[in-house]
Amino acid sequence: MKLLVIGGGGREHALAWKLKQSPRIHKVFVAPGNAGTALEDGLENLPITTIPDLAEFAKNESIIFTVVGPEAPLAAGIVDTFRSVGLKIFGPTKQATQLEASKDYSKAFMQRHGIPTAAYASFADPAEAHKYLNKKGAPIVIKADGLAAGKGVKVAMTLSSAHAAVDSMLIDNSMGVAGARILIEEFLEGEEVSFIVMADGHHVLPLATSQDHKRLRDGDQGPNTGGMGAYSPASIITSELHTRIISEVIQPVMRGMAQEGQHYTGFLYAGLMIAQDGNINVLEYNCRMGDPEAQPIMLRLKSDLSILVEHAINGTLEKVEAEWDRRTALGVVMAAHGYPEMPRRGDIIYGLSELLSMKTLGEDFHIFQAGTMMGGKDDKEIVTIGGRVLCVTTLGDNVKIAQHRAYEIADKIRFDGCQMRCDIGYLATSF
Repeated sequence: MKLLVIGGGGREHALAWKLKQSPRIHKVFVAPGNAGTALEDGLENLPITTIPDLAEFAKNESIIFTVVGPEAPLAAGIVDTFRSVGLKIFGPTKQATQLEASKDYSKAFMQRHGIPTAAYASFADPAEAHKYLNKKGAPIVIKADGLAAGKGVKVAMTLSSAHAAVDSMLIDNSMGVAGARILIEEFLEGEEVSFIVMADGHHVLPLATSQDHKRLRDGDQGPNTGGMGAYSPASIITSELHTRIISEVIQPVMRGMAQEGQHYTGFLYAGLMIAQDGNINVLEYNCRMGDPEAQPIMLRLKSDLSILVEHAINGTLEKVEAEWDRRTALGVVMAAHGYPEMPRRGDIIYGLSELLSMKTLGEDFHIFQAGTMMGGKDDKEIVTIGGRVLCVTTLGDNVKIAQHRAYEIADKIRFDGCQMRCDIGYLATSF
């Protein structure tokens, strides 16, 4: 059996790596992939990015099914195209992906279906947005309406920074089309967690809980990023809270989509704020697996991912359960110089090739690659080509052990300008 994974980041490396572990799978193509997927046994990079060409390849190569990693091809309708020519694919339709592709649509959907979320208003007119800010005060949250690769959110602690964020998006066009409309949202306090499920249109299969760290620097300081690290499970999610999240946050999406003519299939990610009193609010929905949450979640998954995906595509998720490693998994992102605003490309990564070739380090870790490619002298060196470069992901009997192991390995890798938080998992070790 041959499979296809769409995307080239750390999430796609993790998904392809896990899919290939199935004894049923002969090869996993990754389009376009990265240096990590190029070097991984059983994976093969595919230099194709257009949806029609991907569909043609899948048909000609007898691909059993395709898994979509990033949001952009979902928003462009890759699932609709593949299905129209009889190809099996795991992901939501273009219409369903509006849940992520437009925050305005998503907030209105949540209001229609009684899903708890922060109060908000949306604006395309800077003057109206500034007037609203002056009325509401700070702290407050400014969000680009469209897809912004996880970097379209500004948590403004002062009115001046809020006004600056509005001007940046609506006047200076810093987010391009994604920021042509913005949302101004109530500031919520609490602890952020990620809750991800697989959905088959009717049923959901919850994946292991996780918690990511979105700010660039230690102590949750600095600008928002796509994520600087994550760990699983999230200690804050008790069994009671887990049940409530399914009931209050996940099932309403499945019912609401069905009522509006869309049976939601694919990964469904809820970014949640859990208040001290236990109140749950949805910060955002994503229509794909989280990144960097995918890396620790896939490292903990003991079940055959290809079987889970096949059931999801066939609408039979209620017949399977996922089995998890009891240990904690923790991933530390190593990011490029200038990330998230202007990541630098072309820095040679030292120490990584040696780690990948050493078998004596044990099997309690995996280094998932994202913004990398083969380059340098004779194209035999791994170089940076994107913002988040690597995610060093480890297993340990508790968060502290996994944390220590991850940083022990990360310290063996270096590239100029590397940015790396030193406190991933601190929320679970601070009590």
